[in-house]
Amino acid sequence: MSNNNYPLPFLFLLITLSCSFHFSTAKSSTYNVIKFGAKPDGITDSTKAFLNAWTKACSSPYPAAIYVPQGKFLLGTVTFSGNCANKAISITIDGTLIASSNYRVAGKGGTWLRFQHVDGVSIRGGVLDGQGTALWKCKNSNKKNCPTGATTLEFIGSKNIMITGLTSINSQMFHVVFNGCQYVKTQDVNIVAAGNSPNTDGIHVQMSSHVTIIHSKIRTGDDCISIGPGTNSLWIENIECGPGHGISIGSLGWELNEAGVQNVTVKRVTFTGTQNGVRIKSWGRASNGFVRNIFFQDATMVNVQNPIVIDQNYCPNNKNCPGQASGIKISDVTYEDIHGTSATEVAVKFDCSSKYPCNGIKLKDVKLTYKNQIAEASCNHAAGAALGLVQPHSCL
Repeated sequence: MSNNNYPLPFLFLLITLSCSFHFSTAKSSTYNVIKFGAKPDGITDSTKAFLNAWTKACSSPYPAAIYVPQGKFLLGTVTFSGNCANKAISITIDGTLIASSNYRVAGKGGTWLRFQHVDGVSIRGGVLDGQGTALWKCKNSNKKNCPTGATTLEFIGSKNIMITGLTSINSQMFHVVFNGCQYVKTQDVNIVAAGNSPNTDGIHVQMSSHVTIIHSKIRTGDDCISIGPGTNSLWIENIECGPGHGISIGSLGWELNEAGVQNVTVKRVTFTGTQNGVRIKSWGRASNGFVRNIFFQDATMVNVQNPIVIDQNYCPNNKNCPGQASGIKISDVTYEDIHGTSATEVAVKFDCSSKYPCNGIKLKDVKLTYKNQIAEASCNHAAGAALGLVQPHSCL
């Protein structure tokens, strides 16, 4: 990606991070978790050691670094709190952090590794192993006493965050979550979970702005990237997705008073064997939320069940469906240079709200086939325009 193609939020983030993470060799310190008592044996609980290293780095008035060497480090649920004396803490991980093999330890805590109200934190390298396979088995067996599970890594109310070179495997639930964050850059991330692992979204963004997700591979059992209410100025580029449920805006509209989603760009993504490609979904119930100014460009579909879909009657497994008209107002959504193969005959499906029809939908240079034939399109309460070559033939 050339500099000319960088979005303005991304450029601002680069400038901010380069300033935040400029280390003075004379006034910076490195804190090795081993020196605080952490054991790289995968058996000894190293939670206290990691917290003590964080406390030292956080209280330093100068830029600080936390180093995790090779080995396996067992951690319980932990929160790294902000309001630090400095705004440049770099965490370099050469080893693997592992959660407890007993999913009930973290499964009711909501999050395994949480960063709360931090400013200027970077995480570089490393593997996070949520050890979620036993919980997936519990859920897939339809047992009633399975805990919800824990998100592997979550940032709450934070800003100027950088994650690069990180691998997350076998998360109990979501792998990485940004909730209420600003100026975030995530790149070269590798996320892996089984295709049948429930609710293991790769990266989830909500109530956040100026977030960039680039150059990453996401293989999971749910959405590769999910975009929740209150997301603004999100840039996604050069992503390999599959297996999984694709890249989804939503589900939205469960709450009456819900923040909207706007200014989202998704470019150069390959979907392989996914349930969906690019999707917008909302519950069929009253809401004052919205989706607008969305741009999907240069997406390759390889045997994708629903390459392009807007579903405003979202109701998984058809259980507890509200059965109302969705209040989410969807407008100004562009699909440009979307090509590849559909695993179903209907490759383009716009099922919009009967009360607030989709408008400003644009299809440009779209070519999707099904079994070497031109696929079909289905529209319900959708208005817009088709430009250039559009196959299947537009139903707008």
